[in-house]
Amino acid sequence: MAKAIWNGEIIAESDDIELVEGNHYFPLAAVRSELLEPSETHSSCHWKGEASYFTLNVNGERNTDAAWYYPEPLKGAEAVTDRVAFWKGVTITD
Repeated sequence: MAKAIWNGEIIAESDDIELVEGNHYFPLAAVRSELLEPSETHSSCHWKGEASYFTLNVNGERNTDAAWYYPEPLKGAEAVTDRVAFWKGVTITD
């Protein structure tokens, strides 16, 4: 089972992982939503579309924009639909 861990807490865990461009995309339902804060940050990928971000808030510490997802992935990027990926010090274990 893959796990996303930051600041001593498991943020997400699932056996249902999509690996895209080296990033582990967890099902949104497998992510602890109480640790996520919506962010105003967005970025663009030429083949996946516009990404939105979450800030992690774990044990009183914040990790700004450490998770991202594609609310409306472009055609050909359906694998990331309803999935979240992590970076900025979040450890992924398999």
